[in-house]
Amino acid sequence: MSENTLLRMRNISKSFASNKVLVDVSLEVGAGEVVALLGENGAGKSTLIKILGGIYRADSGEIYLNGELKNIHSAAVAGANGIRIIHQEIILVPDRSVAANVFLGREYVNRLGLIDRERMERETQALLDEFHINIRAEQNVRELSIGMQQLVEIIKAISAEARIVVMDEPTSSLSQAEVAELFKIIRILKERGIGIIYISHRIEELFEITDRILVLRDGLLVGNVPTKEAEKDALITLMVGRSLKNYYTRSDHPVGNVSLEVKNLSHARFFKDISFKAHYGEIVGFAGLVGARRTELMKTIFGAYHKAGGQVLLDGGELHIRRPADAIASGIAYVSEDRRNEGLVLLNSVEFNMGLVCLRDFVRGIRVDKAKWGRMVEQYRRKFSIRISSPRQRAGNLSGGNQQKVVLSKWLALNPKVIILDEPTRGIDVGSKAEIYEIIDHLASQGTSIIMVSSELPEIINMCNRCYVMCEGRITGELEQAAFSQEAIMKYATSVRHS
Repeated sequence: MSENTLLRMRNISKSFASNKVLVDVSLEVGAGEVVALLGENGAGKSTLIKILGGIYRADSGEIYLNGELKNIHSAAVAGANGIRIIHQEIILVPDRSVAANVFLGREYVNRLGLIDRERMERETQALLDEFHINIRAEQNVRELSIGMQQLVEIIKAISAEARIVVMDEPTSSLSQAEVAELFKIIRILKERGIGIIYISHRIEELFEITDRILVLRDGLLVGNVPTKEAEKDALITLMVGRSLKNYYTRSDHPVGNVSLEVKNLSHARFFKDISFKAHYGEIVGFAGLVGARRTELMKTIFGAYHKAGGQVLLDGGELHIRRPADAIASGIAYVSEDRRNEGLVLLNSVEFNMGLVCLRDFVRGIRVDKAKWGRMVEQYRRKFSIRISSPRQRAGNLSGGNQQKVVLSKWLALNPKVIILDEPTRGIDVGSKAEIYEIIDHLASQGTSIIMVSSELPEIINMCNRCYVMCEGRITGELEQAAFSQEAIMKYATSVRHS
């Protein structure tokens, strides 16, 4: 073990009943080192991190911090040893200030025994200013974007004198500009000798920010590669156990007539005078930075938000959508970016979730045609290679990729004319992404009209036929496939002056 080593996890194993989740996994992180932890959903990454964070106890193995053997049996012990985990799901208290969240559980008190808000705000603001984060310490967390909330989580870890920081999918909700800010902060942390474990499915960003890449597959450590020697295709092969010949799938097929047309659609607060068209058999992308209001636009089309003006037409006829049920009845489906809160009932079964929006097909009076329902579930399980132990398995226990396939199955059972996909591969591993891309391309080839909102520009460029770009609630550009480039998209995404 090097003198520079902050953390060493040695031969960590963990099983749940007969399921071996980790088998003799070892990991080291040096001072000022960023180590990537890469692997498909279900590879064991989360379990390994929960053992480090004191949430789980390993069945065997040892954890050393600064060369000293530690018994990390609780989250409190982990925190006391300088280990901070920044989870993908933000866990801040939304109705309290930034400073109150940064010092949550370790508040300063004055001589009267009262919480010293001024001191907490002063120290929080000093850290925000030091890292060039444009947030006020007294600001309410609810007012912040998801990206800014992620930065508050990092400031919280720094304030607590973290020595090891785990970042779980830190860029999944960030714009490119916010990613650049995050990477600046990570470089400062490196200079201060803080060790970072960086978990991400976005392989491209690992080459920019990490020093080493560890790859887990089926609970085994299958790769430990210096980043400067790593190659993307080789990493993917290590992750999935096979070569992915076609990561993106985009076939040549005819594009039909206009399906959905939006004319001068406006919302009182979010966007104004939005007009666009989508065709049958076409994948239309919507790109833009966080705050561009793409999701709000799609939710308005779907009836979740009320429009202030404009028209939505399907097959040339105007729709009067007042609620999602109206959109569904018209043949429009919407796959939310937040599948865990808006796409699935996590505590209920896969079978239940798949049948949610097409119950009328299985219910006659008080009778439920369970056989027909079961056939539908089995059809999509096979079609999309959904890995489940049983149709009655809880949706919340599935990997992110399998959850997304269940959500897609739920909507496709309706045979929609138009399907809106909002960040369809967020938080999904690379193998599952390739499968989702194949499903999307197949749907388009069958004539379905697809609108895909994505913050991943390679996804837009490699999957879409056309792309609209939004900035601050307006469409600022439209690009044909031949004109796609990250530079062209970002030009429109950062300026409302283009038209």
